[in-house]
Amino acid sequence: MDFRSLRIVFMGTPEFAVASLDALAKAGCNIVGVVTAPDRPAGRGMHLQESAVKQYAVIHKLPVLQPEKLRDPHFLEALDKMKPDLQVVVAFRMLPEMVWDLPPMGTINVHGSLLPNYRGAAPINWAVINGEKETGVTTFKLQHAIDTGNILMQEKLSIGEEEDAGAVHDRMKVLGAATLLKTIEGLANGTLIEIPQQNLLNAELEPKHAPKIFTETCHINWFKHIDEVHNLIRGLSPYPGAYTSLEGKSLKVFKSTREQTEPASAPGHFETDHQTYLKFATPDGYIHLEEIQLQGKKKMKIADFLRGYRFTTQSN
Repeated sequence: MDFRSLRIVFMGTPEFAVASLDALAKAGCNIVGVVTAPDRPAGRGMHLQESAVKQYAVIHKLPVLQPEKLRDPHFLEALDKMKPDLQVVVAFRMLPEMVWDLPPMGTINVHGSLLPNYRGAAPINWAVINGEKETGVTTFKLQHAIDTGNILMQEKLSIGEEEDAGAVHDRMKVLGAATLLKTIEGLANGTLIEIPQQNLLNAELEPKHAPKIFTETCHINWFKHIDEVHNLIRGLSPYPGAYTSLEGKSLKVFKSTREQTEPASAPGHFETDHQTYLKFATPDGYIHLEEIQLQGKKKMKIADFLRGYRFTTQSN
């Protein structure tokens, strides 16, 4: 069967999903509908903001559905009328069975990790936070429990030692799009073999998890080792950003470098020359802040920040 003859409904919301939708469109896939989040108020004026996926769909004249609730009878009726052979989910929300079980060929998901590792909402962030050297993408069939369905295809992706989550995200969305296209081709011609994730689990090693990032996750603990702090900063950059405090104000840190030496200060204390560096002590060295954003200010390089900032306390 030619994969371009399949009737496909695509479900996704953020920029990460647009790369996959674009790959399907450019390959000539028959995209009969796009499901994305409703428009939400955003920005200072709280104007309604369309999702990145909706913006793409509108430009390319693809039918769009934006249900508030996925069990809404009107949405389910509209989805059924599209008569999809296959549904594709990339960075969307959890689907009820009545939705993911609708197409004859089921629903496939593109996930940003090598499953069964890093199941959850933030796989890219946690892979970087944990100092992984490698991650990847997985396409799999949706089933009841989140991120547990049978694996269809996997592709590996290296993580650079100084790479942040944003850079990994941008490379991964391209890899994910290419892997999705190969997956659909394989499903159409019957060459793919589904692999239950249970077959890949190690009885002696628990899979790593990727839960949602909360505010407390982002707080820098300066008593942790230098590499752990550095990886936290990388793993939360550019969003939502790791944070600490500077003279009573919240300070987000987006980029750092490590100075592995015997620190002269206690963990969490800072040192600065007021011109070129601002560094915080850890038990085994210093974290140099390279790109930051002080509460109420814009993001800036450290030299620019120090040029205009007046410390009210004496640094160590």
